[in-house]
Amino acid sequence: MSATIHGAATALSTFNSVDSKKLISPCRTNLPARSKRCIVAGSDASKRSGSRLRVGHSQKLIPNAVATKADTSVTTGTGHELLLFEALQEGLEEEMDRDPHVCVMGEDVGHYGGSYKVTKGLADKFGDLRVLDTPICENAFTGMGIGAAMTGLRPVIEGMNMGFLLLAFNQISNNCGMLHYTSGGQFTIPVVIRGPGGVGRQLGAEHSQRLESYFQSIPGIQMVACSTPYNAKGLMKAAIRSENPVILFEHVLLYNLKESIPDEEYICNLEEAEMVRPGEHITILTYSRMRYHVMQAAKTLVNKGYDPEVIDIRSLKPFDLYTIGNSVKKTHRVLIVEECMRTGGIGASLTAAINENFNDYLDAPVMCLSSQDVPTPYAGTLEEWTVVQPAQIVTAVEQLCQ
Repeated sequence: MSATIHGAATALSTFNSVDSKKLISPCRTNLPARSKRCIVAGSDASKRSGSRLRVGHSQKLIPNAVATKADTSVTTGTGHELLLFEALQEGLEEEMDRDPHVCVMGEDVGHYGGSYKVTKGLADKFGDLRVLDTPICENAFTGMGIGAAMTGLRPVIEGMNMGFLLLAFNQISNNCGMLHYTSGGQFTIPVVIRGPGGVGRQLGAEHSQRLESYFQSIPGIQMVACSTPYNAKGLMKAAIRSENPVILFEHVLLYNLKESIPDEEYICNLEEAEMVRPGEHITILTYSRMRYHVMQAAKTLVNKGYDPEVIDIRSLKPFDLYTIGNSVKKTHRVLIVEECMRTGGIGASLTAAINENFNDYLDAPVMCLSSQDVPTPYAGTLEEWTVVQPAQIVTAVEQLCQ
């Protein structure tokens, strides 16, 4: 099977062999005309060394309905409004323009444009070999993508739903995460695995999976979760450029979020958390859709006299313990809010990391609000009961700050 997959990947890698000079190494000289400079986005907006890099903020989007401590927006030139799925599509298209090694594969990613239209229009522009429609066989096309990465391509593998990628767990675990090590460094696996996940609205248990808890224990895998159009595009571009395999988690209910993003090219750090709201009384760590539940709760908490610090951890593996640690040292209290399952979830790993590294700075035990350990019900009212709601966040903060 492995030889077959590797052979298929090798065949795919020859899609542009007619003109081998076009298969050049990634460089900024291939950027679209509109993108003449690059912003490296970091939550601290600190300057970084590197040729022709400028620094911008990653904490641009804070919902207007939520009380904030200060205006954290910055001006980075002109911008344009995009929905989150459009931001992902724009980032992917820019990287395919920039580097001919980048290709896409998955179910219905071609002329249909993907189940949530992230690949819309790419097949018409780049052709059917760089945007490859595959059969309904996650194990096979994930293995083909990994083999293609071994031969020098940079595949972006789309799972129509993240729950379906359980069928490719062996490829992701034993091959994608480990081949760099088991080959003695002979191979790198610059592959991006992405797709919709999370609890939607009455999608049922099999379509409401949170696979970050499944994948976090795989050695060699990086995991990030986008939550705004700005960081969705920045994380997509950074993941494609990474030499490591990256799993990009997208929430099914966030695709239609709209935000103005810069016209200039930018990328987000794959290993950096985002400071959403500075505060003094308690650190609230969250990611993906729960960011918005937390910010709804923050409005109530501010009106009650609390000053919560909200951090979107974004990097699910590894954790940004620098940003998290500085916040813990300031507030001395931590609440983790996640949509992942309570047993063996991201919150459990994050709780352990905080207790191991910052226990002396805590004035109260770390509290974690997670989804219940049950299959997600189809009934809408029952579905809401399984996921953390803003009122629960308010109650938890009041308890921790007593």
